[in-house]
Amino acid sequence: IRFCKLEGSSGINAEYGQAKLSPDELRELEDSTYFDKRELQKWFREFMKDCPSGSLSKDDFIRIYEQFFPQGNPSQFASHVFKVFDSNSDGCISFKEFIVALSVTSKGSLDEKLDWAFSLYDLDGDGYISSSEMLNIVNSIYEMVGNMLILPKDEDTPQKRVRKIFTQMDSDQDGRLTRQEFKEGSKMDPFIVQALSIDYDNSKLDPKKP
Repeated sequence: IRFCKLEGSSGINAEYGQAKLSPDELRELEDSTYFDKRELQKWFREFMKDCPSGSLSKDDFIRIYEQFFPQGNPSQFASHVFKVFDSNSDGCISFKEFIVALSVTSKGSLDEKLDWAFSLYDLDGDGYISSSEMLNIVNSIYEMVGNMLILPKDEDTPQKRVRKIFTQMDSDQDGRLTRQEFKEGSKMDPFIVQALSIDYDNSKLDPKKP
């Protein structure tokens, strides 16, 4: 498994239980997240204990999702989420990237969560969500949940679900969703953001843990 170096962290060479963020790092993360100093230090210790290299690889990130969805195949969806967490696109998630994304998905406002979700669904980053992009994500969600959900007849395949979403959200019927259309429609459809709610606090980042 390939890991990347976590740049600029003062705690990496410390014992994992004693790993601490520097005052400057704490101030920066307090300003950019909804976590307080105590929470940030706790998360950093846990992150360094589970990821002693200072970063989280894509394979390990997928394993987190496998803990929560053992009946399905979460690899594709987790790969999409990983891409959004990995804001500098270097192939690994640093602690800063992890905690900033976690702050939005766990403590952010509904608007912030929907902006984050839009980034997930907008696979090519062109500012719109096409039906094929939506199908890609919805299909990966269906693969992830497996047979955990009993779906109504008009949502029992990814294709039907996407058609229903676009019927509800694509107000100008141009075959793509703007950020505004997506956010307004998603406020009426909790399915869109539900899959983002993973309890990392109760996960085991390290696959070697029992």
